[in-house]
This record gives sequence, C-alpha cells and structure tokens, in this order.
Amino acid sequence: MTEAIRLSDALTKEELRVLSTPSDVKAIASLLFNWALIVAAFAVPIIWTNPLTIFAAIVFLGGRQLGLGILNHDCAHHAFVKSKGGNDFIGHWLCGAPMNISVYAYRAYHLKHHKYAGTEQDPDRIFVKNYPVSKDSLKRKLLRDVTGRTGFRDTMMKLKGFKLKKHYPWLVFHVGLLAVLTAVGAPWAYLMWWAAEIFVYPVLTRVRQIGEHGVAINRDSLDPRDNTSTTLASWWERLLIAPNQVNYHLEHHHFAAVPGYNLPRLHKLLSSRGYYRNHDCISHGYLDVLKRAVRHDEAESAVAA
Repeated sequence: MTEAIRLSDALTKEELRVLSTPSDVKAIASLLFNWALIVAAFAVPIIWTNPLTIFAAIVFLGGRQLGLGILNHDCAHHAFVKSKGGNDFIGHWLCGAPMNISVYAYRAYHLKHHKYAGTEQDPDRIFVKNYPVSKDSLKRKLLRDVTGRTGFRDTMMKLKGFKLKKHYPWLVFHVGLLAVLTAVGAPWAYLMWWAAEIFVYPVLTRVRQIGEHGVAINRDSLDPRDNTSTTLASWWERLLIAPNQVNYHLEHHHFAAVPGYNLPRLHKLLSSRGYYRNHDCISHGYLDVLKRAVRHDEAESAVAA
C-alpha cells in the first residue's frame, strides 16, 4: 500500500488562494437560481393545479428549503460573497429567515463542529453517532421522516420557542409569502411550504447528515478523510437531494473558506492527484450512502441468505 498523500502535496498555496476567493457573480447567480426554483415550484401548481403538480412542488420545495439552509451555512463561514456584511445579510434574511435559522447563532454553533470534528466534543456527532445501524432501524428513521412525525415535532419546537424579538425575520417571511400567494389568488399554495418542511425537508436532512459523517469509516480520527465523506451525486440528486454542492462535504471540512460553488473544482484537483487514494471516503450517489449506512454484518448475511 502506497503512503497517503499529504494535503500540502496535493494542493498549492496559489491554487488554494484562488479557490478560497469568493465570487459575487457566482454567489448572486446561485442565490437567484435557488429563489427562481422556489418561485417556479409555486407557480407550476398554481397555473396547472392537479395532485401531481402539487406533489412534485412539495418535493421540490423540500429540496430548496435545504438549499437555502446550505447557502446560509456558506454565509456563516463568510464564504459566499466577498463582503462580511453581505454574508450576514444574505445568510440571515434571504436564506436563514425562511427556515427560522439565525446566521449569527448558527455560526457560533457550527464553527464548533469544525473545530471538534473527530472528537467527542463535536456538537453534530449526536446526529450520526450510531451509524451504521440495522436495516430495520434505518427504515424506522426514514419512515418517521416521510410520515411527518419528525417534521411535526420540529415545527412544534419552533412554535413553542418562538420569541418575536429573536424570530421576527421568520415571521416576516411567512407573512410575506402568504400575502403574495393571496394576491395571486392562491392562498392555498401557502400550505405547500409547510407540507415540504414537515414531510420532505426532514428526510433530506437525515440523508445529508448520513452522507456527510454517518458513513465515515472512523469518526474518532482527526483526518477528515476518515471522519467525513463526500458523495458524488447525479444531476437529479443535486437538483432534489444535494443542492448547492453540499455533497462535497469532505472538501468543505478540509477548507471551510472555499465557497460551495468552488468545491467541485477542489474535489477534482484533490482526486486527480491521488489524495483520496487508500481512503474509503467517497460515496457514489445517495443510494450508495443508504447502503453504507446499514451494518455490514447484516448486509453480508442478507447476501448470503
């Protein structure tokens, strides 16, 4: 077995400098693309109202809700636009408000995840600490999500903890959304946002978490190649499940200052130079992620049977 390649040998300082430089053009294009998809998700079933378009819109909105969360995450790292104030405004009002996520509170929490990744102090470890799990356990978790039990619980927690002074951006968004939909004669469409948040967003969030750290080969290692994973997603997975390059999580843990829109280039460079060689840190699609999330002994027993 060849010796593992060091990160400094796989990427030059100049390459890292270029990759870490935010592009306002790319950032705004990404933001507009996400919001255009949200507008389209509402527009299609309003114009062509039938069960199929409504169902498709709800699924699509769930993916874009995750997408807004990812852009808020990038802003929390000050890795979306060049301006610090711009990151705060975009993250807090244009991305975080719809999901009731304060960019400031999220930043304080999330930076601990990066600081303590690979240790027991990682605040996100609780979400994936038991993986891989049994096939039945994974089915139960996903069933709780798609039947709305997880989303309803989380929604009740949001409402119970609501404080106007702290959460008014969330209220402003919902009042604005309902007002716009009422103005176009479709106040009923407002319920699609909640249906997406309760029935779709939780399952996408769970699958994302599993793909990032749940299938990592050693969450007690300080090497990101051991405690974090990247998923090579297809175009439809990127559209519905893994928006805004969230699937390149291993690259993000190496260099959190690299904007999400530059992570595919970073992955390509590191991969072409053999940085991932001898490390089982890449999943090939989210079906592969779910297969890896099941305990190997059970999977092997099923094959043998």
